[in-house]
Amino acid sequence: MYNLMKKLMLFALIAICASSCVTKKKLTYLREVTAESADSVNAHFEAKAEVTIKKGDQLTIFISALDQEAVAPYNLYMVNVNDPSSLQLRTTPTLLTYRVDEQGDIEMPVLGKVHVEGMVRTELEELVKGMLEKQVVKPMVQVNLVSAKVSILGEVARPGAVNISNGRLTLFEALAAVGDLTPYGRRDNVLISREVDGKMEFTRINLNNEEVYASPYYYLQQNDVVYVSPNAVRSISSSNVGLWLSTVSTLASATTVIVTVLRYSKDK
Repeated sequence: MYNLMKKLMLFALIAICASSCVTKKKLTYLREVTAESADSVNAHFEAKAEVTIKKGDQLTIFISALDQEAVAPYNLYMVNVNDPSSLQLRTTPTLLTYRVDEQGDIEMPVLGKVHVEGMVRTELEELVKGMLEKQVVKPMVQVNLVSAKVSILGEVARPGAVNISNGRLTLFEALAAVGDLTPYGRRDNVLISREVDGKMEFTRINLNNEEVYASPYYYLQQNDVVYVSPNAVRSISSSNVGLWLSTVSTLASATTVIVTVLRYSKDK
């Protein structure tokens, strides 16, 4: 009986230790990368300037020039007023966003319909500037992609959405923005889903291998979803220790009852 109880307590102790111990090797990124890996990485690595504009994106386009009155008709403003009977501006007007429609177009004041799908911000800026140059002296155009974000889920410190604020976002930058992977996240099995031409694509990334830099998913695109899979230790993590201890306690109680019954039967 005593030996059996010792075994049960040892089992519980192993479960607790397993839930809190993850080897340093499993927590290390790019552990397969060596000094010779740079040549292999650079042979396939292609730096990406910015994400491209897609259907459903939200854009702001601000047009300015030395003559502000000349460009006023080309800007899409939301006018704030003190009250419905007054046209006096309360604050600086706010730029409204353009939504890229299903044809990949936006409708701009005066200029009309402009096809923007597949462009990066700088390309659209040059396009609009060229359309304005015959009508406005030295126009300046600033385009911002305000809706570009990716979703990070699973075994990360702070799951949520990450904005692509600088025009591009790498996988490592996105993971850093949500506080990195937890000790229970698998570095060798990060799932990324992406919509391409109305269909879903999926890939799994191994963060230990230098091939991550050559992946077309290294630079994330708007609306990508990154899911970090849990490792085996998660199944007996600290959140489940109570369940393990409860199970062990139940088994110990049942064993005590069985042993007592057997002894009583033997004595009789």
